[in-house]
Amino acid sequence: METQHSDHRERMPRGERCFLAHASASDEGEFLAAVGESADLHGPWVQAPSTAEAFAAFLERARHPDQISLLVRRIESGDLAGVINISQVVRGLLQSSYLGFYAFRAASGQGLMREGLALALHYYFETLGLHRIEANVQPGNSRSLALVRRLGFRHEGFSLRYLFIDGAWRDHERFAMTVEDFASIERAAAS
Repeated sequence: METQHSDHRERMPRGERCFLAHASASDEGEFLAAVGESADLHGPWVQAPSTAEAFAAFLERARHPDQISLLVRRIESGDLAGVINISQVVRGLLQSSYLGFYAFRAASGQGLMREGLALALHYYFETLGLHRIEANVQPGNSRSLALVRRLGFRHEGFSLRYLFIDGAWRDHERFAMTVEDFASIERAAAS
């Protein structure tokens, strides 16, 4: 896996078709346009920042050490494909976080988020040293459920009225992956 400089802070993973980058203020116009074009795709599943104020708040949250927000970009064009967030990063004995992600309409169904999430998992486990990542997905979000399963996340349970999204408390299926799971998946893929 190659890496490239996405900003001054660190080297970021790069795959065959996409790379990861930290969001910056210069991304605002492209980001907000992509969110607007993807509103029906995001539907009740996620509330992506859709105004300049919400985008500024997204960038502010991404500056905190307990959240890491990454953009998935196409290698050939640099266009946005999606967003991957980990939040509530807890260090110390836990070394854990929560994963959230969404694709943009122009990249939907092309496997770019699968590649981007695989790159992000490598970054979170190998570079940042996390031990566990939890992903919570609404039961009706079949595409995201299929994606976390394809990536090797283990189903751990069901959380009733787990998150307040789109005006209501939403149930979620709970999945997790540990660094040991990730290493096993990487070994299997290499053989």
